[in-house]
Amino acid sequence: MPTFYDLNVPLEDSPSEPLGVKITHNNHGQTAPQMAEFLQVAVSDLTGGQGWATDHVEANTHNGTHVDAPWHYYPTSMGKPARKIDEMPLEWFFQNGVRLDFRHKTKGARISVEDLQGALQAINYELKAFDIVMLWTDTDKLWGQAGYFTAGAGLTKASTLWLLEQGVRVIGTDCWGLDRPLWATTEQFKQDGDAEKLWEAHRAGIEQEYCQIEKLANLDQLPQSTGFKVACFPVKIKGGSAGWTRVVAIVD
Repeated sequence: MPTFYDLNVPLEDSPSEPLGVKITHNNHGQTAPQMAEFLQVAVSDLTGGQGWATDHVEANTHNGTHVDAPWHYYPTSMGKPARKIDEMPLEWFFQNGVRLDFRHKTKGARISVEDLQGALQAINYELKAFDIVMLWTDTDKLWGQAGYFTAGAGLTKASTLWLLEQGVRVIGTDCWGLDRPLWATTEQFKQDGDAEKLWEAHRAGIEQEYCQIEKLANLDQLPQSTGFKVACFPVKIKGGSAGWTRVVAIVD
């Protein structure tokens, strides 16, 4: 039997979520009148006078662990209208997984092409088309704290495009975003005024179509860096820039 590993943070109201989440849980007693109305019966006719448990969620599609669509990065990709999350091919989201170790990277650091190549050499692995590459920085250990938003390291435009040139189409990170934290990007822009470095990993999607998984967790629980499958199908939100996902690593 295969072993399954949950690589998600929960969708919840958290100091780590500057975009905000609100979840209202409705218990069986609260919903009994609604259920009775739907069934056109009296509340007393329901078993124990109880209805159904339901939940109301107010959230951004970029809250919790989610998959970004090319539409999130820019209006166009590869010279065409960028695809939205409900338009992405399902085969991208069930592929072999590769975990690359960047726990040594300091807060706000860049993950360069050379860093990627070094991490691959360390596990003696050559990337294959459609591999799902997951960047392991241990930032998820800060989940539940405000500092999660400002922590972690991120790809550059060059390193993102390098992965895509190897045939990768889905890249994941255990940070808030695939780019460096926004404060690091802002500081860099103040120093050199280079607008090309603003959100550069995301903007790489203008040249080459790809998806990214943000807010992964528990990458440290995987017993190996390769040799497992990853399932990360996004919720089919019509016209969405992203879709929530339950990321599962499957080790046979």
